Amino acid sequence: MILQALYDYYQRKRDDLPAEGLESKEIPFLIVLKLDGGFLHIEDTREGEGKKKRGKSFLVPQAVKKSGNVAANLLWGNLEYVLGEADPKKLAEKQAKGAKEKAKYRQRLLEMHSAFKGNIQSLPESVRNTLRPVITFLDRRDFSPLYADPLWPEIQTGANLSFKIAGEESPVCSLPEVLGSVGVRAEDIAGAGLCLITGERDAIRRIHPPIKRVRGAQTSGANIVSFNLPAFCSFGRVQGANAPVGVRAAFAYTTALNHLLASEQCIQVGDATTVFWAERAHPLENWLSQLFDDPPKDNPDQGVQALKALYAMPLTGAAAVEESQTKFFVPGLAAPSKSRLTVRFWHVATVGELAGHIRQHFKDLEIVRPQYVANPFLPLKTLLSAVAPPSAQRRDGDIDSLPPKLAGDFMHAILNGLPYPQPLLQAALTRIRAEQAKKRDNGKPAEHVTYARAALIKAWLNRHNRNHHPQEREIDMALDESCTHLGYRLGRLFAVLEHIQQDANPGTNTTLRDSYFGSAMSTPGAVFPTIVRRNQHHMAKLRKEKPGLAVNRDKLMQAILNDGTDCTIGFPATLSLPDQGRFVIGYYQQRQALYEKSQTQPETSEEGSVQ
Repeated sequence: MILQALYDYYQRKRDDLPAEGLESKEIPFLIVLKLDGGFLHIEDTREGEGKKKRGKSFLVPQAVKKSGNVAANLLWGNLEYVLGEADPKKLAEKQAKGAKEKAKYRQRLLEMHSAFKGNIQSLPESVRNTLRPVITFLDRRDFSPLYADPLWPEIQTGANLSFKIAGEESPVCSLPEVLGSVGVRAEDIAGAGLCLITGERDAIRRIHPPIKRVRGAQTSGANIVSFNLPAFCSFGRVQGANAPVGVRAAFAYTTALNHLLASEQCIQVGDATTVFWAERAHPLENWLSQLFDDPPKDNPDQGVQALKALYAMPLTGAAAVEESQTKFFVPGLAAPSKSRLTVRFWHVATVGELAGHIRQHFKDLEIVRPQYVANPFLPLKTLLSAVAPPSAQRRDGDIDSLPPKLAGDFMHAILNGLPYPQPLLQAALTRIRAEQAKKRDNGKPAEHVTYARAALIKAWLNRHNRNHHPQEREIDMALDESCTHLGYRLGRLFAVLEHIQQDANPGTNTTLRDSYFGSAMSTPGAVFPTIVRRNQHHMAKLRKEKPGLAVNRDKLMQAILNDGTDCTIGFPATLSLPDQGRFVIGYYQQRQALYEKSQTQPETSEEGSVQ
């Protein structure tokens, strides 16, 4: 199904994608030669600055699948293949292992360069005549002028290079006569048969072209379809013949997927490299990455704009997105081994269904936000970072430290309108508990129930109830004083007790939350009797210094304590995970309500939230 959809996408984008046997490839460096084969200079095709410096892309003969063996590309490659020169890092590694390893590496270099020259010699004579300067330069093997060029050290870093003949605009690997001579190598054919994708007879591809830019895979690429061990083969078939895909179809689906992976229709969701496309051109192809990926620094409102566009389509005179029956495809690819890919998830829906699920996701996330949060938009990476454990390199959460499948399962739930995975709630609660006593550099309490965490927990609870307990009322965006759910009311009570402590002791850097939040959230019966008793001391002080405020606080606390269906709140021994989530939301929303009503000028946290 995935390969068929990718094949169809190639047919749709055929005019924009390379023809069979070709691909678009960055070639950062070109060795410019005279007509007699003499060296002129090294041309740098790169543009940009710093880490964003990228080589110019050219249409070149498609890369061959090496699989650890010596296999040269036609007229382009790295230093080892093109010139037979050693990679300095590899040479140092071999020298460290001894003279024998160094000798093996030198012998392999000869084989690699010989394969590169052999590809040139296998071309038709008319093409070889065009390439005479290159052939002469390689046969002379006088590279001393090359070593003196200022760009030689950068070529040694492993970048791709090719040749260019003086007077030509394109490198030799992109000349029309070279591209026209490209064909599938005989060793890549596993006989003839019926292609599983097209349903037509064709030459069957033995080893499929590599898929590149999937996180965790080797830089030379990995495969979705691969049969390298006898245990995976049957009926005497060899490699690709076990799942016969024709040469044309294999080229089409791999070219389409590589194009998507290099485009803006690709986002990284945890360990799943996710691409997406529609069976026909549709605006959602452009919006999806903006809805789920972090916005660029030069356009921080990109996600908000995309979400507004998604909501506004029915109002602009365009066809309503909810009514669109155009199919939309979203696969998530992972690389558990460097040479093979797995499909983490595969989602197919109509554009209308998908748009509805995305809108529901963002609606579920809606929650009252602190004044310091100027942008309410919460992309997927922000949510995952909010619940992931921090690392030495990142002050915010390190998404890579989350369970490998969690991000993919989260994305799958969003696309399908399903409940979020339970480990997501566990991760959020764990991160909140871990940061309950966290302080800023100035000693003031840092935010632990952040806007992103509260929004995610609220969304998790509403989606869980919608699918498993439809009789439960959904959590509102702001404080719901009529909600009698025990976990929610306990969270509200804790927020009020904490606020009373701060009212009685302005400027205190240590609050109830530092010592009691985690245990109050999970085992309230063991904690609340203690902190309620301690509150009497704070209330006594407040009655002396701020009697009016003391009356308001006392009324609010009594309303929370006595407004239950049984007229008493009670302190159960434990709370379930969902109830702990409700505790957090009650705490968060009550705090926001108290700040809005506050008549004083309180201290603020680093993020701007009142402490």
